[in-house]
Amino acid sequence: MSIPTKIFDEYDIVLAGGGAAACIIAGRLATADANLRILILEAGPTTFNDLSHRQPARFIHHISPGSRTVRVHASTPTAALGGRSAFVPTGQCLGGGGSVNFAMYTRASASDYDDWERVYRNPGWGSQDLIPLLRKTETYQLAHGGPTHGRDGPLRVSYGGKFIDIGQQFLEVARTLDPSRASAPSDADTNNLDTINVWIDAETGYRSDVPHHLIYPLAETRPNLHFVTGVHVKHITFDDDNRATGVAFTLNPLFHPDGPTETRTVRASKLVVVSAGSFGSPGILERSGIGAASVLGRVGVKQRVDLPGADHNIVFTPYFAADGAETLDHIVRSDEGAIEEFEKTKQGLIAHNSIDAGIKWRPSESELADLGPEFRKHWDAWYADTPDKPVLWIGCGGMLIGDPTLVPARKYFTVGAYNVRSHPPPSVYAPLTLPADRNTRRARSRAHQGCKRCRGAPDFVPNYLESLADVHLLVWSYKFIREIARRMPHFRGEPPVLHPKFPAGSAAAVVPHAEGAEDDRAIEEYVRAMFSTTWHALGTCAMKAREEGGVVDSHLNVYGVRGLKVADLSIAPGNVSANTYSTALVIGEKAATIIAAELGIVGV
Repeated sequence: MSIPTKIFDEYDIVLAGGGAAACIIAGRLATADANLRILILEAGPTTFNDLSHRQPARFIHHISPGSRTVRVHASTPTAALGGRSAFVPTGQCLGGGGSVNFAMYTRASASDYDDWERVYRNPGWGSQDLIPLLRKTETYQLAHGGPTHGRDGPLRVSYGGKFIDIGQQFLEVARTLDPSRASAPSDADTNNLDTINVWIDAETGYRSDVPHHLIYPLAETRPNLHFVTGVHVKHITFDDDNRATGVAFTLNPLFHPDGPTETRTVRASKLVVVSAGSFGSPGILERSGIGAASVLGRVGVKQRVDLPGADHNIVFTPYFAADGAETLDHIVRSDEGAIEEFEKTKQGLIAHNSIDAGIKWRPSESELADLGPEFRKHWDAWYADTPDKPVLWIGCGGMLIGDPTLVPARKYFTVGAYNVRSHPPPSVYAPLTLPADRNTRRARSRAHQGCKRCRGAPDFVPNYLESLADVHLLVWSYKFIREIARRMPHFRGEPPVLHPKFPAGSAAAVVPHAEGAEDDRAIEEYVRAMFSTTWHALGTCAMKAREEGGVVDSHLNVYGVRGLKVADLSIAPGNVSANTYSTALVIGEKAATIIAAELGIVGV
């Protein structure tokens, strides 16, 4: 659906942004009250029954050059990244990142959410409050779902259409190499070796995303639920009492090149919810005059409210795989045989994301010594007393994850590692924020509206790899990953252009050990050159006290105004030890319960 033949001039609730959290909110409220008038405004296209969204293996096409369903944000170049910019992709379609990403199912640690409640003082946001909402969202299709997993939610969780041999070999070698780390049971979210679950329906083989399970079906039966795609939100409108009264938007010329260019405003009688993601939401607030005077004045926006205010660091390392290995490389090159198999069985590699195995990793005492004193400080402050918090997530995928123009067309497997919490520790940390105070700004990334236009690029300073603690973790992970990869039976070598440039004569170039200082320097240079982000940006409109740089309170209300909430990953006050889709969903579920309680709606 683009612009409907008729949308109302006024709705009860207008959602500025149509990602996963927005779709959960709209779906839950529309289900509970069919008379509630709800409008979703989304910058990207619809995804309805589009196989590039529904067939999981096609996710790679959404991060290819020219994609219209993902918007890539380029940061200011930094010395810590070897003079490069960081490129952060964000979903741009109805459903957001959950309709285009890897479909990875990993949950945050319980202590992450407990930090939201205790450390950041947000009552009702601890694990005991959020786990029931996590259960509510999912139907866990594996045989042994534990008490933290759901059985009748709208989204399906499974192992996907195939358990490929690359994942099996990774787990087998890892068990042999490090027998102290056990395999995790299928219903556990533990810090051990793990067979990876995915947001894929085991019965249909399709990606399990919110629009196809809530929004599209409800739009057929709820005439008061509307969604409009291909539009840019310009700003929120307010009355003289600083109450949000509506949303001004224009057509996105990427999807409506011949459409009208004038601004349209739709009124919201009860509530406006900004839910445009970690880059979109702070931009909407700042274009609406909510932010620091120094930022707003620079782009010509009159200040309404003074609010002076993460992602994970990942390195993907590819390896040549044997010709007989089960990988998705041929699907990326549009192999017809895999498509025919899916059409017949709804299984196979098309119903797969290539990632079957992973490790949530915490270091032993000897490994802590290897990581150096910089990391040890953060271990003692943040990890030592919370045994459910991993330090690294390591996963193995049966395909090339990297630039295909640099290497020959053949089979690959790729092992990636990301640190699940950047450093310094969260007492002074938010991955991306509205303006921070000068005492903590160096510990934080910053993302601001780069100009007054809604399509203008954000001013984004990432601060990635500024801490040696982060660098040392990724250097260590490269060596650990290589130990596993070189022992896998399908290992057939390393593409030199996508690995470190070791000094001449280094033993690291030919044997599976890299121990010298020069070798570590080569790996550090590689990490800085190959580092990328994980689509996991959060915390730009943090749910914290206003005096601590927060933007919303624990009821998601924006400070200084009325009738305006933010509900998406941007409100996370601290990082989470996992892929972020589950957290986006639970934020949507929590927001729906908060809004329902305030409006007197039952049954949410």
